[in-house]
Amino acid sequence: MKYAGWAFLAVFVISTAVHLYASLKKDMKLRNITKPFILLSLLGFYVLEASFVSVFIILALAFSWLGDVLLMPKGTKWFTAGGIAFMISHAFFIAGYCRDIVFTAIPVWLIAALGAFFVITVGYIFSKLKPHLPKALFYPMFLYLLINGAMNCFAIFRCVSNPTAATITTAIGAALFFISDSSLFFVRFNKESRMKTHFIVMLTYSIGEFLIVLGLL
Repeated sequence: MKYAGWAFLAVFVISTAVHLYASLKKDMKLRNITKPFILLSLLGFYVLEASFVSVFIILALAFSWLGDVLLMPKGTKWFTAGGIAFMISHAFFIAGYCRDIVFTAIPVWLIAALGAFFVITVGYIFSKLKPHLPKALFYPMFLYLLINGAMNCFAIFRCVSNPTAATITTAIGAALFFISDSSLFFVRFNKESRMKTHFIVMLTYSIGEFLIVLGLL
């Protein structure tokens, strides 16, 4: 099992590296070929290497993979379907984190502060995006990024209730996931954005998902 797990990790590293190269070169064909392997191999690595395999984390990674696949075709309907898959993924990550959270150890002020931080941050991001977004997508995307923020809050709660290298690693991964989603919105909808390729989106996303899994292991 040990070697099989590391084989999945090798597939993750190789497929991610090739996908990032394709993103930098705007090679859509190569991006579409490599993208499905990123989360699939990470899921295999988690299942084979975890001492305790959480069904919630398996489902979170599976829905992240589904979101990746659904985002590949162009069109608002595909984008919406991918967003729903990722929204479900965040919910399962939250459920997975809760197993390790001692909620009585979380100060009320921290809950309020994190909630305010993500509401203000998401509000600021969407104030910049609003002129470029289709009206029908504005509020669903706003809600989606808030749910990503909630996933980050629970990763931080897990870290606060048990501050170890593992919980810090997962919290950093969750933050990178938030950065990735925010970057994706600008790349996809703001043609005036400095980010012209999906390189930053996929770099932060791939590393973020890997760190979340690494911290959970």
